Amino acid sequence: MSLDKRIESALVKALSPEALGESPPLLAAALPYGVFPGGARIRPTILVSVALACGDDCPAITDAAAVALELMHCASLVHDDLPAFDNADIRRGKASLHKAYNEPLAVLAGDSLLIRGFEVLADVGPVNPERALKLISKLGQLSGARGGICAGQAWESESKVDLAAYHQAKTGALFIAATQMGAIAAGYEAEPWFDLGMRIGSAFQIADDLKDALMSAEAMGKPAGQDIANERPNAVKTMGIEGARKHLQDVLAGAIASIPSCPGEAKLAQMVQLYAHKIMDIPASAERG
Repeated sequence: MSLDKRIESALVKALSPEALGESPPLLAAALPYGVFPGGARIRPTILVSVALACGDDCPAITDAAAVALELMHCASLVHDDLPAFDNADIRRGKASLHKAYNEPLAVLAGDSLLIRGFEVLADVGPVNPERALKLISKLGQLSGARGGICAGQAWESESKVDLAAYHQAKTGALFIAATQMGAIAAGYEAEPWFDLGMRIGSAFQIADDLKDALMSAEAMGKPAGQDIANERPNAVKTMGIEGARKHLQDVLAGAIASIPSCPGEAKLAQMVQLYAHKIMDIPASAERG
């Protein structure tokens, strides 16, 4: 089974009618709406790739970790689109969840997705209790107020922002979770995988800042110009377009070198290199005009 099919199959199972049980009908419909069809599934793909590079000796644990991480990411997108934050009308080329349903349901759907992720991890506890517990702890750590995605969103309410800390929390946290949870799922220590996740996350945030400044909403499948409109801290504002491009190149250059030693190191390096090329695919000048 390909990585894409493996991840998608696990997500479908986690959000099936059987898994959701007797949920209120609108909420039961809103949860898969916020997850399918997905984007690139980059975070779970990195997680599974790291687990495979480390042997992937417990696929059920790996699949649960991938699902939990992607559900957390999708929950963050649902909340990020709300009027209290970006007030975005579209996400992944379709109406954002609060536009398709309503604002209260979007809040509850986002909450339910992140809770469902922890349920999925708890459900595989009997397979390997130690790894499942470590995964629950790691995902909680990198989602909360101590440097997780909640901290990242909260930085936008501060009068003075540390851009590096903001980027690491808002975007980097779930990429760090991807590499570290992949290692944990395969029975490896998490700490050596921090740098790789941090570098990939930083690269994606800088690229996102550049795309927000340079690309159209149609090209991105979500609103453009949000950083300026919401007076949000970003790499383009701090470094300028060319400065941000140069910084992106520097970050990506160090990503492959930071891959820890593991049985599948060479193949993992190829995957990171492939993503690096995709990340750098940003127009040279503004498309929005």
